[in-house]
Amino acid sequence: MSNPRTIVIAAGGTGGHFFPAQALAEALAARGHTLVLMTDERAGTRTEGVFANGPQYVLRGAGVAGRGPVRALKAGLTLLASAWKARSILATLKPDAVIGFGGYPSVPPLLGARLLGQNHPVLIIHEGNAVLGKANAVLSRFANVIATSYASVAKLPIGAKTVFTGMPVRPPIAALAGEGFTPPAETISLLVWGGSLGATVFAQVVPDALGRLPEAIRTRLRVTQQARKADLDEVRAAYAKMGIQARIEPFLNDVPDLLRTAHLVIGRAGGSSVAELTAAGRPSIMVPLPIAASDEQTENARAITTAGAGWMIRQPDFTPTALASRLTELFTSPDELARAAAAAAALAKPDAATRLADCVEECLHLSPSPAAPTPQASHTESRT
Repeated sequence: MSNPRTIVIAAGGTGGHFFPAQALAEALAARGHTLVLMTDERAGTRTEGVFANGPQYVLRGAGVAGRGPVRALKAGLTLLASAWKARSILATLKPDAVIGFGGYPSVPPLLGARLLGQNHPVLIIHEGNAVLGKANAVLSRFANVIATSYASVAKLPIGAKTVFTGMPVRPPIAALAGEGFTPPAETISLLVWGGSLGATVFAQVVPDALGRLPEAIRTRLRVTQQARKADLDEVRAAYAKMGIQARIEPFLNDVPDLLRTAHLVIGRAGGSSVAELTAAGRPSIMVPLPIAASDEQTENARAITTAGAGWMIRQPDFTPTALASRLTELFTSPDELARAAAAAAALAKPDAATRLADCVEECLHLSPSPAAPTPQASHTESRT
């Protein structure tokens, strides 16, 4: 890189926002750019990966959506105070670009950058879902470019410049693309993940559902399930009582290996999760997290089901009886799992980090990497 730049990446502490940001950071660092992380208290300081080698700033933040008027006001004031703090930091750093990955942790850095006035750095936001999130809806009004994970994204501002890049995934998961899918034979590998917000319903429903399966299926199961610490003992005991071989953990550190061996994944429909499933080419049962403020996970899951890459069960319908019925159908029809796996693989964008890095460099008027095609502006759907 003959002309390295300083680039600030704003991403919150949850994996759904942070992992794509980290994937982009690694792609940009490989091109010689200097990376700076701005994040929130949930993440603290990151000591792994590319961010461990550069400056990190932790800003206070709070979500506004779904709160009462008083708490929303306090959260808004916190975000504004953090934006002014970010402005002061950015005035010293003088970055060439600030890139946000959605959620309220993106608001102070990008708003702070905009408060620098006419000489503000290039502002880019990445939308990980099929519906523009509330934080990104605010930031999109002054962003130079909106990079999207989906070819069609609802609620985009009319006239906004968009680039369809896909969702960046961690390199070990991107490396799974093209490995193929082998239908279950003697054993059935089931992966259940839920994250901090979504694991409880799986702890309540999945063990009960698996206990209702025919014995010929139940004895072949090998289950790996993510559960909250409060639910670990109960879930482990339930599987032990049924004689099902199961590994239950509060956090899964070996996701690439788990995806490689999984025959079916049960989980939420966050943008990052969907991208990892498609990169690995794995069929899934998606249970969108019900959020009153938005319905982006339902739209994400609908994109999967429309493509034939998986099945959606809304949370009110996600009962042990309904899940057991669906699993019985799938585990007795391995060809159906194979077809869904192929459809998931067809949706994959394993080069999304490279495509997004190209987008950043184009905005900075640098030559994009020749390793990937130049991302084209998508024909996205804009509606309110």
